[in-house]
Amino acid sequence: MMIKKQTISLSKLIVQGKGNIVSDMDGERVMLSIYNGKYYNLGEMGGAIWDHIEKPVSVIQLVTRLMSEYEVEQSECEEQVISFLETLLEEGLLEIGEEVSS
Repeated sequence: MMIKKQTISLSKLIVQGKGNIVSDMDGERVMLSIYNGKYYNLGEMGGAIWDHIEKPVSVIQLVTRLMSEYEVEQSECEEQVISFLETLLEEGLLEIGEEVSS
């Protein structure tokens, strides 16, 4: 039986996974997963994304917020955000909700 790999689309609702400890080290956001005992360096942009997904938000809302904070093209922002979120998802650090209708 194949396990369907969840994919992240712009209309999906996303939220931080539970049970992660996040702290600042020299301006970089570092996270410890209490599930797998691994450390992750989120970096500046990753840290900003992490802060924005504390409450459920759609990926497109997240992209819009980041574009207002950073000088970044929409296509590039979408690509980087989805790539980062997929990494979080693979590591079990992200929860995905339903699609939201625009």
